[in-house]
Amino acid sequence: MGRADDYGLSDRPSWRSVDWGAHLRRAEVAGASVAYLDLGEGDGAPVVLVHGLGGRWSNWLENIAVLARERRVVALDLPGFGDSAMPAEEISVSGYARVVDGLCEHLGLGPVVVVGNSMGGFVAAELAVASPQRVERLVLVDAAGMVPTARHRHRSVAVLELTGFLGARLAASYRSVAARPRLRRLALGMVAHRPERLSPDLVLEGLLTSFTPAYRQALHATLGYLSWEWAERLGAVRAPTLVLWGDRDAIIPVGHADEYARRIAGARSLVLADTGHIPMVERPRSFNRALLEFLAEPPAPPRDVRA
Repeated sequence: MGRADDYGLSDRPSWRSVDWGAHLRRAEVAGASVAYLDLGEGDGAPVVLVHGLGGRWSNWLENIAVLARERRVVALDLPGFGDSAMPAEEISVSGYARVVDGLCEHLGLGPVVVVGNSMGGFVAAELAVASPQRVERLVLVDAAGMVPTARHRHRSVAVLELTGFLGARLAASYRSVAARPRLRRLALGMVAHRPERLSPDLVLEGLLTSFTPAYRQALHATLGYLSWEWAERLGAVRAPTLVLWGDRDAIIPVGHADEYARRIAGARSLVLADTGHIPMVERPRSFNRALLEFLAEPPAPPRDVRA
């Protein structure tokens, strides 16, 4: 899935039509001041969007307006990223999962659909393991969490370190980077397959405001939480799960999609062609369609959970 001609094409309604500032909120959760966006309403379970390393809520600009036609959508800045303060405790995957759970509790959301990209997918999966009553459905988008080979681990760390370095160095000239295709490729070529085809305003608003001092700490917290023991715990996930991946992901190999789908009972995977690490940004039309179809499926019957 994922056609070459829809790469970088915005969905409808356009994110440009939303007054985003009117929907920004802040809450004290798990000892941290957490910024989040809250938009939409509907009868189905709310959708909670969790960004990845170096990200913020605006990574989901191309998806929120579409989802909010049918559901309440909450997209947060994890502590240390975006407009959320650094957490009082050391950054950890489990701590981030508690923040997401705490924000849901603060908002009175009940069971939710949790959608996580990259590190945010790791956090979403941890939430589904640690607090299964919170997660009605789970969507893992190019998610961290599977133990990589030594070769892929070293490569991924190098890519992420370089991405963070470039983001910090280019921070003073974001507008120039967003406006120039060649600079977009330099800044984002390791996370997006064809960043030169992404619209400059989306790059400026949704991607190039994302690097913070928490980046390195969160990177090493994510790497430190990887283990086969954690992966075995995925057998306890009972929420219907969609694993969605870009086949050109240069950070987390597409083979990890199969590994997640194998370990979570009943999970299915969907791979988008010619797509990198951030499918929700690169192919929002294909991504949104797949997500809405997944949400529209009838609830799965209760099933036994592997120990």
